[in-house]
Amino acid sequence: MTIKVGDSLPDVDLMEMTEAGPSKVSVSDLFGGKKVALFAVPGAYTPTCSAKHLPGFVDNADNLASKGVDAIVCLSVNDPFVMGAWGKDHNAGPVRMVADPDAAFTKAMNVEFDASGAGLGIRSRRYSMVVDDGVVSQLNLEETGGFEVSDADTLLGQL
Repeated sequence: MTIKVGDSLPDVDLMEMTEAGPSKVSVSDLFGGKKVALFAVPGAYTPTCSAKHLPGFVDNADNLASKGVDAIVCLSVNDPFVMGAWGKDHNAGPVRMVADPDAAFTKAMNVEFDASGAGLGIRSRRYSMVVDDGVVSQLNLEETGGFEVSDADTLLGQL
């Protein structure tokens, strides 16, 4: 069953690039005791993700913080090297760039789709959500290929 408002996030390990290299980070550490704006993209460096989705959250970081958001997390089914480089290339600054390298988190939330036909393998559907202490309080899940409801402005209006 697809994740929904009121559900707890699955507690799996994700990855992120640090100064010391790739590092595991648990979902409970990322989201525990905090209000987090999480958005997921089908792929780093892909057109809509790079031109619209990531920049919207970077540009609205202060606005989200003023509404009580403690952290912003960008997630993609990519490796931590790619996510780290994408964040640097797009001056993502306040956004934590987190990788779901084997799609364990994405599959546990039942938001994956198969993009093998385009050479991309299993990917995450595009979405945004507000997570309060590990529990989903807002969810904006796109249809595959869409970018209508998961943008930063929509999430900001829901806070």
